[in-house]
Amino acid sequence: MNYFSSDFKLGILGGGQLGKMMLYATRKFDIQTYVLDPSEEAPSKMACNAFTKGDLMDFETVYNFGKQVDILTFEIENVNVDALEKLETEGIKVFPSSKNLRVIQNKAKQKLFYLDNNIPTSEFSRFAYASEIEDAVLNGGLEFPFVWKSAQFGYDGNGVKVVRSLDDLKGLPKDECITEALIDFKNELAVIVARNPDGDIKTYPVVEMEFHPEANQVEYVICPARISKEVATKAQEIALKVSKAFNHVGLLAVEMFQTKNDEILINEVAPRPHNSGHQTIEASYTSQFEQHIRAILNLPLGKTESKVGGIMVNLVGAEGYTGDVLYKNIADIMNMEGVTPHIYGKKQTRPFRKMGHVTIVNEDLNTARKIAEEVKKTIKVIAK
Repeated sequence: MNYFSSDFKLGILGGGQLGKMMLYATRKFDIQTYVLDPSEEAPSKMACNAFTKGDLMDFETVYNFGKQVDILTFEIENVNVDALEKLETEGIKVFPSSKNLRVIQNKAKQKLFYLDNNIPTSEFSRFAYASEIEDAVLNGGLEFPFVWKSAQFGYDGNGVKVVRSLDDLKGLPKDECITEALIDFKNELAVIVARNPDGDIKTYPVVEMEFHPEANQVEYVICPARISKEVATKAQEIALKVSKAFNHVGLLAVEMFQTKNDEILINEVAPRPHNSGHQTIEASYTSQFEQHIRAILNLPLGKTESKVGGIMVNLVGAEGYTGDVLYKNIADIMNMEGVTPHIYGKKQTRPFRKMGHVTIVNEDLNTARKIAEEVKKTIKVIAK
């Protein structure tokens, strides 16, 4: 099929920053893009060929949108899977598939999938209702501390909480959830795997993620991860095992823990471009966003090696500020060596909302990390 400067239509469910950055590649290749998002101010709206405002969880909305396009992909997991499944039966290609998305959307199903496929993950328990957790603690079936996760609709630190006492259970949503053993880990790592329908597979280098202690969001992504070659090889091998089990098309971001004993445990996966790959725009030969487009269109996969060391700094709304966004001191960081800001186009800020990111590239990773710290101290995302 001719995708370039043609009548071919690519549909993207979700018009947030990931979709916007995906459109960097489609605009470069002159591929027609249709975007569906519930917000009239979606960041992707400015860069697509056709924009539809609509509910991503509504069957009819997603189904009717999908009928307009030739291939459908997504930048967020919270979409109506029944609609995707029906579209697939009618000949619309959906990548990654509705089958994979059904598993990944639900953290309990995702954990069971790892067990079924002999993929190492942390110990967990599944609960139909959060109220059952207290009973499990009181009856001795569950011990503090542990991590509570909502089975569905968690993102960017939402739907996750470390539970150290019965008081920490108060106020949790009452729906289906899981609890996981609290892992004593050295590092949180991630590997992005790309796969096309022909089965060609490539992986990006292992990255290291540093998280904000309160918001449970990634603050820094460091590429390559500062780990031994042996641990990096193990992480790559397990990521490939996960990819093979899902038999996915597109990108699969595999998040994992490196334990104190250098074992690798899968945390969770995302079947799309991911926060852990933002530095690839400047630091890699092929960005994760272009790679996703290549993969779902069954084009040759691009080179995944890094050209230079890269660190990504998340720009999130500062605490205490809500309203029209103002990026303070942005010119100061642009004066720093190897620094590139990406502003997502969200007009309203609030505490810890992802508003952009900054990439720092440098041949010396330690230097890049120092500059990243300076970037974090300098730029502020506040309200006017």
